[in-house]
Amino acid sequence: MTNAVGTRAVFGVIVPSTNTVVEHDYWRAGLPGISYRAGSMYIPDPVMGDDDDFRALLGQIRASIDTAVRDVLTAEPDRMVMGMSAETFWGGVEGNAAFERRLRERTGLPVTTGASSCRAALHALGCRRIAVFSPYQPVADEEVGRFFTEAGFEVAAITGLRCPTAMDIAKVRPDRLRAVVAGLDGPQVEAIVQVGTNLSFVATADELERELGKPVIAINAATLWHALREHGIDDRVEGAGRLLREQ
Repeated sequence: MTNAVGTRAVFGVIVPSTNTVVEHDYWRAGLPGISYRAGSMYIPDPVMGDDDDFRALLGQIRASIDTAVRDVLTAEPDRMVMGMSAETFWGGVEGNAAFERRLRERTGLPVTTGASSCRAALHALGCRRIAVFSPYQPVADEEVGRFFTEAGFEVAAITGLRCPTAMDIAKVRPDRLRAVVAGLDGPQVEAIVQVGTNLSFVATADELERELGKPVIAINAATLWHALREHGIDDRVEGAGRLLREQ
């Protein structure tokens, strides 16, 4: 339901309590008449230093998502946007579809997820052979690679930064992200895709696209783009990548 500040749309945004980047990236886009109401998934133990830790972190997300959704619904949003990505890739294409179905049934609203947004973005940009990076451990990167492969893309390479805690994701500096992209890129790679919504990558991705001459998709830009376009809003944004500037 639109309101005085969200005159065109109010998006409910579900984020982990450890995430400091998603809301910043959305508000930074400066879209008039678009408002965001965040619901927080409580993460009491943010350690993700190995595969078992990461599975435990995912368990905390699953245990707290219903409460976060409940809280967001009190603001009467027009759309639900998942400001976390690992869970949306889990289980491949069908896992993401099942997750979206549960959220639609729970809320009665259209849903934007990271996995579906990246898939739609790659289709819009005409890219098939991709390289992917994340802040995750290998167990999660396997699920990300599975989703993209099942969705019909060729994953040339995938790497995880293996951040030790969920908060450390937001501490990764642009120079390290640039080095990761340089290691993944190659003449056969048509696009670079970043997942993990607490990585601050939108501005750096915009710079890298211009330097490399190919799409570099930051997941927070992709989810915002998907939410806007699926909602019939065609505003163009500078400084946030080709998707929001041209598509």
